[in-house]
Amino acid sequence: MQVLSGDKKIATAWSLKFLGLTIDTTFTWKQLISELTTRLNKACYAVRPIKPFMSLDVLRSTYFSYVHSIITYGIIFLGNSLHSEEIFKVQKRIIRIIMNLSKNASCRQPFRELNILPVPSQYVLLLFLFITKNKDQYMTNSQI
Repeated sequence: MQVLSGDKKIATAWSLKFLGLTIDTTFTWKQLISELTTRLNKACYAVRPIKPFMSLDVLRSTYFSYVHSIITYGIIFLGNSLHSEEIFKVQKRIIRIIMNLSKNASCRQPFRELNILPVPSQYVLLLFLFITKNKDQYMTNSQI
């Protein structure tokens, strides 16, 4: 990416951070997903020590205040990336900690019990909401 000021080239960068989202020249979102995975791993280690002392409702609230906000910010951009599976893996690890499951246990039922959407479902929901809120920006078949 080139950063320009008027007609002058200021710098060339392979990636830049804009509103907390790291955008690279290939739009793979690999660097941003790596940063989010690091933040989610920190959240994972924050949940683990408090788990024995908290109720399931408090742990669920902690999930939504700490983890969910990290996952959903910018997901409509990076949710379709090949690398977004890494975010989903950490999300499942956190769910397993909250529900006291083994590391290979299925998370399908715990997601339902906690009423938490998995990352792929969250991506579809937020994309749908974005399109619904901005439907005047899209052409319909009758406008073609």
